[in-house]
Amino acid sequence: MLKAQSIHKSYEKLEILKGVDLEVKKGEIVAIVGASGAGKSTLLNILGTLDKPDSGKIWINGIETGTLSSSQLSAFRNHKIGFIFQFHHLLAEFNALENVCIPAFIAGTSKTVAEKKATELLEKLGLADRLYHKPGQLSGGEQQRVAVARALVNSPALIFADEPSGNLDSANALELHQLFLKLRNDFNQTFIIVTHNEDLATLSDRRVTMKDGLIVQHT
Repeated sequence: MLKAQSIHKSYEKLEILKGVDLEVKKGEIVAIVGASGAGKSTLLNILGTLDKPDSGKIWINGIETGTLSSSQLSAFRNHKIGFIFQFHHLLAEFNALENVCIPAFIAGTSKTVAEKKATELLEKLGLADRLYHKPGQLSGGEQQRVAVARALVNSPALIFADEPSGNLDSANALELHQLFLKLRNDFNQTFIIVTHNEDLATLSDRRVTMKDGLIVQHT
């Protein structure tokens, strides 16, 4: 599903990534762990095509992302990749259903089809009675589930999550972790997750440890 080869990245004179290699199979849940400053989030942003490496290559589903133009990359990201962040980035003026529909609208999906898919996802995530609530009317756990539904609405093959449970209490965090496992089992989706949460790392199929800009261990 994903292959990264010799990924280097520096900001000014600070070398963040020093030649990272990584392969992830379809349907695999991979947790990237390590101390703050190890390069985890930088790597995630580059793997997810939100940032470009200084050198190295990335293939997602057999496509080398570095060969795509900006417009092609935006379309590829919209259709093939889902993102879940620590801060939900929900739009405050829109309700849960509208927030989930936004990536589908960008992809050109009709309002009827987008709302049907968004409703099904929100219901599956236990939010059937929260469709028309705005983010300010939702708990932190509910907001994160809306963000998960938004990431899934275009049926992406690959989902990147950056500290997805970082702002949740332990009960909601565990619920989110179990949700990732269920989604993988139900839809064979692939997850790459940056986390400091040991429980989430333990639930993953593989733990990838980073240190000083390199992957130093797979377990």
